[in-house]
Amino acid sequence: LFLALSASSPFLDGKATGYHSTRWASFPKTPVHVPLFESHQHYIDWTAEQLEKGTMQNVRHLWSSVRPNGDNRPHDLNRLELRVCDLITNPVQLLAVTALLEARIKMLMDNPLIDPMLNADFDNDAYVAIADQNEMSVAKNSLDAELIHWQTGQSVKASDWIQELYSLVFPVAKAEGYSCFLSPIKSMLAEGNQAQKWLKLHEEGYSVQSILIQAIATMAQEELEVSDKLCEPVAG
Repeated sequence: LFLALSASSPFLDGKATGYHSTRWASFPKTPVHVPLFESHQHYIDWTAEQLEKGTMQNVRHLWSSVRPNGDNRPHDLNRLELRVCDLITNPVQLLAVTALLEARIKMLMDNPLIDPMLNADFDNDAYVAIADQNEMSVAKNSLDAELIHWQTGQSVKASDWIQELYSLVFPVAKAEGYSCFLSPIKSMLAEGNQAQKWLKLHEEGYSVQSILIQAIATMAQEELEVSDKLCEPVAG
């Protein structure tokens, strides 16, 4: 869902690739099979096994959409990395997606029963297969992708699922005092993500070069506007 919101790499070598996220479509998942970790010890044992097999060259050689990390991984962990997203250059949209993720994690911490590992409908391998299939579907069609809902097994459009998630986490964000930051999610769903906007221009006849030149100018302007509003001037 976060890749669907952030997809912004539809071009390569001056051409449309057929993907909304060429980056994720070509991302070399390593090792090929990464399970859902049932516990910290599971992660430690699995990493040791991969190093022994040679499927990982070192403890950093784990490339997947989500990765636990820390200064002495896999033993000491201090962060959870969401690595599936494409680049979001608009600061307000980036804040909105960050708030959506933070609220979802807070929701899980408050209610551990949301954990899919506690859901008896699918086993670990089935969840991994669903996640892998969903990721590739979103890499292709982002917000328009048809996905498999991990709770029901039913097909759901990515944009509809995000709207559902928005409604679920809004009360959490409101209680924490940052629900106002979520509002750009609605406009992102209504107007499309960066890849969809660029592809629409490309379909209208604009060259990839001209689209990116305009995007660079827009990005610079957006950063100046945020700087003017949030940053204090430096003397001299």
